[in-house]
Amino acid sequence: MLDHMTFRVTDISRAKTFYSAALAPLGYSLCFEGNFGSNIVGFAYPDAAEPDGKKADVWFIDGPSPYGGPPSTSGCHLAWRAQNRAQVDAFYRAAMAAGAKDNGAPGLRPDYHANYYGAFVIDPEGNNIEAVCHLPE
Repeated sequence: MLDHMTFRVTDISRAKTFYSAALAPLGYSLCFEGNFGSNIVGFAYPDAAEPDGKKADVWFIDGPSPYGGPPSTSGCHLAWRAQNRAQVDAFYRAAMAAGAKDNGAPGLRPDYHANYYGAFVIDPEGNNIEAVCHLPE
């Protein structure tokens, strides 16, 4: 089970603005903004099981890693689970309004499974991001 993920970006302000908008329909909000050698932002969703009532599971750091590699994380596929199809639709609209590029409008993907309802967009770093609902409605 994954606990959290961190991705490098070329423009932390742009990532903060984009993901604040795109993830809001899924219940996420900005929960941290600071500097640990590089600027970093974190996003969390409500989780009653966590001590502070929210779970931060996705983080973005400005600039390249001091350990080498490319200047940003790009070309990844990041998928967030939606509670219902309406959230998938809202994610897609919010992401597109925030500057995403279309990579698959909301809809059923029966090649994946009968109830797979997803939407895909390309974020400002070139990642394929998705919201998906696996429920029949």
